[in-house]
Amino acid sequence: MAASQVYNTIKIRSLSGSYTAIFDDNLLSNFIINPKAIYIIDERIKKIYFSKLKNLINNSRCIFIKATENNKTLEKIPKYIKDLVQLGVKRDNTLIAIGGGIIQDITCFLSSTLMRGIKWEFYPTTLLAQADSCIGSKSSINTKEIKNLMGTFNPPKKIIIDMNFLDTLSRSEILSGVGEMIKVHAIDSPRSFKNISKKYDLIFEDKKILKKLLYDSLNMKKKLIEIDEFDKGVRNKMNYGHSFGHAIETATKYRIPHGIAVTIGMDIANFVSKEFKILNESIFYNMHETLYKNYKKYNHVIISNDLLFKALSNDKKNVENKLKLILPNKNGEITIGLYKKNSRLRNAIKKYLKEIR
Repeated sequence: MAASQVYNTIKIRSLSGSYTAIFDDNLLSNFIINPKAIYIIDERIKKIYFSKLKNLINNSRCIFIKATENNKTLEKIPKYIKDLVQLGVKRDNTLIAIGGGIIQDITCFLSSTLMRGIKWEFYPTTLLAQADSCIGSKSSINTKEIKNLMGTFNPPKKIIIDMNFLDTLSRSEILSGVGEMIKVHAIDSPRSFKNISKKYDLIFEDKKILKKLLYDSLNMKKKLIEIDEFDKGVRNKMNYGHSFGHAIETATKYRIPHGIAVTIGMDIANFVSKEFKILNESIFYNMHETLYKNYKKYNHVIISNDLLFKALSNDKKNVENKLKLILPNKNGEITIGLYKKNSRLRNAIKKYLKEIR
Protein backbone atom coordinates (compact mmCIF):
# COMPACT_ATOMS: atom_id res chain seq x y z
CA MET A 1 0.00 0.00 0.00
CA ALA A 2 1.34 3.43 -0.90
CA ALA A 3 2.46 5.77 1.85
CA SER A 4 -0.06 8.41 0.77
CA GLN A 5 -2.86 5.91 1.36
CA VAL A 6 -1.57 4.68 4.70
CA TYR A 7 -0.65 8.01 6.30
CA ASN A 8 -3.53 10.22 5.31
CA THR A 9 -6.40 10.76 7.72
CA ILE A 10 -7.54 9.07 10.92
CA LYS A 11 -11.19 9.65 11.78
CA ILE A 12 -12.16 9.44 15.45
CA ARG A 13 -15.76 8.98 16.56
CA SER A 14 -16.93 11.16 19.44
CA LEU A 15 -20.28 11.80 21.09
CA SER A 16 -19.78 15.49 20.30
CA GLY A 17 -19.16 14.68 16.62
CA SER A 18 -16.39 12.96 14.72
CA TYR A 19 -13.04 14.69 14.26
CA THR A 20 -9.99 13.98 12.12
CA ALA A 21 -6.24 13.75 12.49
CA ILE A 22 -4.68 14.69 9.16
CA PHE A 23 -1.08 13.95 8.19
CA ASP A 24 0.22 16.95 6.25
CA ASP A 25 3.96 17.47 5.89
CA ASN A 26 3.34 20.74 4.03
CA LEU A 27 1.77 22.61 6.96
CA LEU A 28 4.94 24.50 7.82
CA SER A 29 5.86 25.33 4.23
CA ASN A 30 2.35 26.34 3.19
CA PHE A 31 0.71 27.78 6.30
CA ILE A 32 -2.68 29.42 5.73
CA ILE A 33 -3.95 31.86 8.37
CA ASN A 34 -7.58 31.49 9.42
CA PRO A 35 -8.99 35.04 9.84
CA LYS A 36 -11.65 33.74 12.26
CA ALA A 37 -9.09 32.12 14.56
CA ILE A 38 -7.08 33.13 17.58
CA TYR A 39 -3.80 31.23 17.82
CA ILE A 40 -2.36 30.01 21.12
CA ILE A 41 1.30 29.25 20.43
CA ASP A 42 4.23 27.83 22.36
CA GLU A 43 6.84 30.59 22.77
CA ARG A 44 9.49 28.15 21.58
CA ILE A 45 7.70 27.67 18.26
CA LYS A 46 7.74 31.45 17.81
CA LYS A 47 11.52 31.48 18.18
CA ILE A 48 12.39 28.40 16.15
CA TYR A 49 9.97 28.87 13.26
CA PHE A 50 9.82 32.66 13.01
CA SER A 51 11.03 32.74 9.40
CA LYS A 52 8.57 30.06 8.24
CA LEU A 53 5.61 31.38 10.26
CA LYS A 54 6.46 35.09 10.09
CA ASN A 55 3.07 36.18 8.77
CA LEU A 56 1.28 34.24 11.51
CA ILE A 57 3.59 35.35 14.32
CA ASN A 58 3.23 39.01 13.29
CA ASN A 59 -0.55 38.56 13.28
CA SER A 60 -2.08 40.44 16.21
CA ARG A 61 -4.47 37.57 16.98
CA CYS A 62 -1.85 35.38 18.67
CA ILE A 63 -1.18 34.55 22.31
CA PHE A 64 2.27 33.18 23.14
CA ILE A 65 2.73 31.00 26.22
CA LYS A 66 5.86 29.41 27.62
CA ALA A 67 5.09 25.69 27.76
CA THR A 68 5.78 24.87 31.41
CA GLU A 69 3.77 22.96 34.00
CA ASN A 70 3.56 26.16 36.09
CA ASN A 71 1.77 27.86 33.21
CA LYS A 72 -0.73 24.98 32.94
CA THR A 73 -2.43 25.79 36.23
CA LEU A 74 -5.93 26.85 37.16
CA GLU A 75 -4.42 29.99 38.66
CA LYS A 76 -3.11 31.10 35.23
CA ILE A 77 -6.38 30.54 33.34
CA PRO A 78 -7.88 33.98 34.20
CA LYS A 79 -4.90 35.69 32.53
CA TYR A 80 -5.40 33.71 29.32
CA ILE A 81 -9.12 34.55 29.35
CA LYS A 82 -8.27 38.24 29.77
CA ASP A 83 -5.89 38.01 26.79
CA LEU A 84 -8.60 36.40 24.66
CA VAL A 85 -11.17 39.03 25.63
CA GLN A 86 -8.71 41.78 24.73
CA LEU A 87 -8.36 40.16 21.30
CA GLY A 88 -12.12 40.31 20.90
CA VAL A 89 -12.87 36.60 21.09
CA LYS A 90 -16.37 35.68 19.90
CA ARG A 91 -18.43 32.49 20.01
CA ASP A 92 -17.91 31.86 16.29
CA ASN A 93 -14.11 32.07 16.60
CA THR A 94 -11.81 29.05 16.59
CA LEU A 95 -8.91 28.66 19.00
CA ILE A 96 -5.93 27.03 17.28
CA ALA A 97 -3.22 25.50 19.47
CA ILE A 98 0.30 25.21 18.06
CA GLY A 99 2.63 23.38 20.43
CA GLY A 100 2.86 20.26 22.54
CA GLY A 101 0.72 18.76 25.28
CA ILE A 102 0.82 21.76 27.62
CA ILE A 103 -0.45 24.16 24.95
CA GLN A 104 -3.01 21.51 24.01
CA ASP A 105 -4.27 21.24 27.59
CA ILE A 106 -4.54 25.01 28.02
CA THR A 107 -6.35 25.54 24.72
CA CYS A 108 -8.71 22.60 25.18
CA PHE A 109 -9.63 23.78 28.70
CA LEU A 110 -10.21 27.36 27.52
CA SER A 111 -12.32 26.25 24.55
CA SER A 112 -14.42 24.02 26.83
CA THR A 113 -15.24 26.72 29.35
CA LEU A 114 -15.11 30.05 27.54
CA MET A 115 -18.61 31.20 26.53
CA ARG A 116 -19.78 27.65 27.40
CA GLY A 117 -17.69 26.25 24.59
CA ILE A 118 -16.09 27.38 21.34
CA LYS A 119 -14.36 25.40 18.59
CA TRP A 120 -10.68 24.58 18.63
CA GLU A 121 -8.07 22.89 16.44
CA PHE A 122 -4.65 21.45 17.25
CA TYR A 123 -1.36 21.47 15.36
CA PRO A 124 0.89 19.28 17.56
CA THR A 125 4.60 20.05 17.39
CA THR A 126 6.07 17.40 19.72
CA LEU A 127 6.32 13.66 19.19
CA LEU A 128 4.48 13.07 22.45
CA ALA A 129 1.51 15.13 21.26
CA GLN A 130 1.56 13.77 17.71
CA ALA A 131 1.74 10.11 18.74
CA ASP A 132 -0.59 10.15 21.73
CA SER A 133 -2.25 13.15 23.35
CA CYS A 134 -3.58 14.85 20.19
CA ILE A 135 -6.56 12.46 20.07
CA GLY A 136 -8.82 11.61 22.99
CA SER A 137 -10.46 14.99 23.71
CA LYS A 138 -9.11 15.39 27.26
CA SER A 139 -7.68 18.50 28.89
CA SER A 140 -5.78 18.35 32.18
CA ILE A 141 -4.97 21.39 34.32
CA ASN A 142 -2.82 21.54 37.45
CA THR A 143 -3.97 23.17 40.68
CA LYS A 144 -0.91 24.42 42.55
CA GLU A 145 1.11 21.31 43.44
CA ILE A 146 -1.50 18.75 42.34
CA LYS A 147 -1.01 17.63 38.75
CA ASN A 148 -3.93 17.32 36.33
CA LEU A 149 -6.67 17.58 38.96
CA MET A 150 -8.97 19.70 36.78
CA GLY A 151 -10.02 18.94 33.24
CA THR A 152 -12.63 18.62 30.53
CA PHE A 153 -13.57 16.47 27.55
CA ASN A 154 -13.70 18.50 24.36
CA PRO A 155 -12.19 17.14 21.13
CA PRO A 156 -10.65 19.50 18.59
CA LYS A 157 -12.50 19.81 15.29
CA LYS A 158 -9.31 19.05 13.43
CA ILE A 159 -5.73 17.93 14.11
CA ILE A 160 -2.96 18.50 11.58
CA ILE A 161 0.24 16.50 12.04
CA ASP A 162 3.36 17.79 10.29
CA MET A 163 6.31 15.58 11.21
CA ASN A 164 8.76 18.26 10.09
CA PHE A 165 8.24 19.85 13.52
CA LEU A 166 10.11 16.87 14.96
CA ASP A 167 13.34 17.88 13.21
CA THR A 168 14.03 20.60 15.80
CA LEU A 169 13.27 18.52 18.89
CA SER A 170 15.98 17.53 21.34
CA ARG A 171 16.86 13.90 21.97
CA SER A 172 15.05 14.09 25.32
CA GLU A 173 11.88 15.33 23.65
CA ILE A 174 12.01 12.47 21.15
CA LEU A 175 12.58 9.98 23.98
CA SER A 176 9.59 11.44 25.79
CA GLY A 177 7.36 10.85 22.77
CA VAL A 178 8.75 7.36 22.26
CA GLY A 179 7.86 6.58 25.88
CA GLU A 180 4.20 7.24 25.14
CA MET A 181 4.40 5.18 21.93
CA ILE A 182 5.85 2.27 23.90
CA LYS A 183 2.99 2.65 26.39
CA VAL A 184 0.28 2.46 23.71
CA HIS A 185 1.92 -0.56 22.08
CA ALA A 186 2.18 -2.34 25.45
CA ILE A 187 -1.50 -1.68 26.15
CA ASP A 188 -2.50 -2.94 22.71
CA SER A 189 -0.88 -6.34 23.21
CA PRO A 190 2.38 -8.09 24.18
CA ARG A 191 2.87 -8.71 20.46
CA SER A 192 2.68 -4.97 19.69
CA PHE A 193 5.16 -4.24 22.49
CA LYS A 194 7.52 -6.81 21.03
CA ASN A 195 7.21 -5.15 17.62
CA ILE A 196 8.16 -1.66 18.84
CA SER A 197 10.93 -3.14 20.98
CA LYS A 198 12.50 -4.77 17.90
CA LYS A 199 12.40 -1.45 16.04
CA TYR A 200 13.39 0.73 18.99
CA ASP A 201 16.88 1.70 17.77
CA LEU A 202 15.62 2.34 14.23
CA ILE A 203 13.10 4.91 15.47
CA PHE A 204 15.92 7.42 15.82
CA GLU A 205 17.46 6.64 12.44
CA ASP A 206 14.59 6.06 10.01
CA LYS A 207 11.76 8.59 9.78
CA LYS A 208 9.59 6.15 7.80
CA ILE A 209 9.68 3.66 10.68
CA LEU A 210 8.92 6.44 13.16
CA LYS A 211 5.96 7.58 11.06
CA LYS A 212 4.55 4.04 10.82
CA LEU A 213 4.84 3.50 14.58
CA LEU A 214 3.31 6.93 15.24
CA TYR A 215 0.38 6.11 12.94
CA ASP A 216 -0.05 2.71 14.60
CA SER A 217 0.01 4.32 18.05
CA LEU A 218 -2.85 6.66 17.17
CA ASN A 219 -4.93 3.83 15.74
CA MET A 220 -4.31 1.71 18.84
CA LYS A 221 -5.44 4.56 21.08
CA LYS A 222 -8.41 5.30 18.80
CA LYS A 223 -9.81 1.81 19.50
CA LEU A 224 -9.98 2.50 23.24
CA ILE A 225 -11.27 6.06 23.18
CA GLU A 226 -14.08 5.20 20.79
CA ILE A 227 -15.24 2.52 23.23
CA ASP A 228 -14.80 4.65 26.35
CA GLU A 229 -14.51 8.34 25.48
CA PHE A 230 -15.06 9.60 29.02
CA ASP A 231 -12.57 7.40 30.86
CA LYS A 232 -15.09 5.31 32.79
CA GLY A 233 -13.74 1.86 31.98
CA VAL A 234 -11.32 0.31 29.50
CA ARG A 235 -9.75 3.64 28.55
CA ASN A 236 -8.27 3.74 32.05
CA LYS A 237 -5.63 1.39 30.63
CA MET A 238 -4.13 4.47 28.95
CA ASN A 239 -2.98 5.46 32.43
CA TYR A 240 -0.45 2.61 32.38
CA GLY A 241 2.75 4.14 33.71
CA HIS A 242 1.00 7.43 34.46
CA SER A 243 0.09 7.04 38.13
CA PHE A 244 3.75 6.38 38.93
CA GLY A 245 4.92 8.74 36.17
CA HIS A 246 2.93 11.72 37.46
CA ALA A 247 4.18 10.96 40.97
CA ILE A 248 7.76 10.93 39.66
CA GLU A 249 7.21 14.31 37.98
CA THR A 250 5.91 15.78 41.23
CA ALA A 251 8.64 14.16 43.36
CA THR A 252 11.41 15.49 41.08
CA LYS A 253 9.77 18.90 40.43
CA TYR A 254 9.48 18.03 36.74
CA ARG A 255 13.20 17.43 36.22
CA ILE A 256 12.23 14.34 34.22
CA PRO A 257 10.20 14.95 31.01
CA HIS A 258 6.69 13.54 31.02
CA GLY A 259 7.10 10.65 28.56
CA ILE A 260 10.32 9.53 30.22
CA ALA A 261 8.69 9.67 33.65
CA VAL A 262 5.93 7.50 32.18
CA THR A 263 8.58 5.07 30.90
CA ILE A 264 9.96 4.75 34.43
CA GLY A 265 6.38 4.50 35.66
CA MET A 266 5.74 1.52 33.39
CA ASP A 267 8.88 -0.15 34.70
CA ILE A 268 7.73 0.42 38.30
CA ALA A 269 4.25 -0.91 37.48
CA ASN A 270 5.80 -4.04 35.97
CA PHE A 271 8.12 -4.48 38.96
CA VAL A 272 5.25 -4.07 41.44
CA SER A 273 3.30 -6.69 39.49
CA LYS A 274 6.29 -9.02 39.63
CA GLU A 275 6.74 -8.43 43.37
CA PHE A 276 3.04 -9.12 43.90
CA LYS A 277 3.56 -12.49 42.16
CA ILE A 278 1.38 -11.48 39.21
CA LEU A 279 3.71 -10.78 36.29
CA ASN A 280 6.02 -13.51 35.07
CA GLU A 281 9.59 -12.54 36.03
CA SER A 282 11.00 -13.21 32.55
CA ILE A 283 8.45 -10.83 31.00
CA PHE A 284 9.43 -8.13 33.47
CA TYR A 285 13.10 -8.33 32.48
CA ASN A 286 12.28 -8.49 28.75
CA MET A 287 10.18 -5.33 29.02
CA HIS A 288 12.71 -3.69 31.33
CA GLU A 289 15.38 -3.92 28.63
CA THR A 290 13.42 -1.67 26.26
CA LEU A 291 12.09 0.64 28.97
CA TYR A 292 15.57 1.13 30.42
CA LYS A 293 16.89 2.22 27.03
CA ASN A 294 14.31 4.96 27.00
CA TYR A 295 14.93 6.39 30.48
CA LYS A 296 18.60 5.66 31.20
CA LYS A 297 19.60 9.22 30.25
CA TYR A 298 17.76 10.39 33.37
CA ASN A 299 19.03 7.76 35.78
CA HIS A 300 21.07 10.41 37.60
CA VAL A 301 17.93 12.21 38.80
CA ILE A 302 17.22 11.15 42.37
CA ILE A 303 13.66 10.02 43.05
CA SER A 304 12.64 10.14 46.71
CA ASN A 305 10.55 7.12 47.70
CA ASP A 306 8.71 9.20 50.33
CA LEU A 307 7.84 12.01 47.91
CA LEU A 308 6.87 9.55 45.19
CA PHE A 309 4.56 7.61 47.51
CA LYS A 310 3.00 10.83 48.81
CA ALA A 311 2.30 12.05 45.28
CA LEU A 312 0.97 8.62 44.30
CA SER A 313 -1.47 8.82 47.23
CA ASN A 314 -2.85 12.09 45.81
CA ASP A 315 -3.60 10.62 42.38
CA LYS A 316 -7.09 11.65 41.27
CA LYS A 317 -7.88 8.11 40.09
CA ASN A 318 -7.69 6.67 43.60
CA VAL A 319 -10.84 5.28 45.22
CA GLU A 320 -11.30 5.82 49.00
CA ASN A 321 -8.19 4.35 50.64
CA LYS A 322 -7.14 2.31 47.61
CA LEU A 323 -4.94 3.18 44.65
CA LYS A 324 -6.19 2.53 41.14
CA LEU A 325 -3.14 1.08 39.41
CA ILE A 326 -2.66 -0.21 35.89
CA LEU A 327 -0.48 -3.31 36.09
CA PRO A 328 0.36 -6.11 33.66
CA ASN A 329 -1.01 -9.58 34.37
CA LYS A 330 1.09 -12.75 34.28
CA ASN A 331 1.18 -12.71 30.46
CA GLY A 332 2.07 -9.03 30.15
CA GLU A 333 -1.48 -7.91 29.28
CA ILE A 334 -2.37 -4.55 30.84
CA THR A 335 -5.13 -4.65 33.48
CA ILE A 336 -6.89 -2.24 35.86
CA GLY A 337 -7.11 -2.90 39.59
CA LEU A 338 -7.46 -1.41 43.06
CA TYR A 339 -4.58 -1.94 45.49
CA LYS A 340 -4.18 -1.14 49.15
CA LYS A 341 -1.97 1.80 50.02
CA ASN A 342 0.16 -0.21 52.41
CA SER A 343 3.72 -1.18 53.30
CA ARG A 344 3.74 -4.00 50.76
CA LEU A 345 3.31 -1.54 47.89
CA ARG A 346 5.63 1.02 49.46
CA ASN A 347 8.37 -1.57 49.94
CA ALA A 348 8.02 -2.80 46.35
CA ILE A 349 8.54 0.75 45.05
CA LYS A 350 11.46 1.27 47.42
CA LYS A 351 13.05 -1.97 46.25
CA TYR A 352 12.66 -0.91 42.63
CA LEU A 353 14.32 2.46 43.21
CA LYS A 354 17.18 0.85 45.12
CA GLU A 355 17.84 -2.32 43.11
CA ILE A 356 16.48 -1.86 39.59
CA ARG A 357 16.71 1.77 38.69
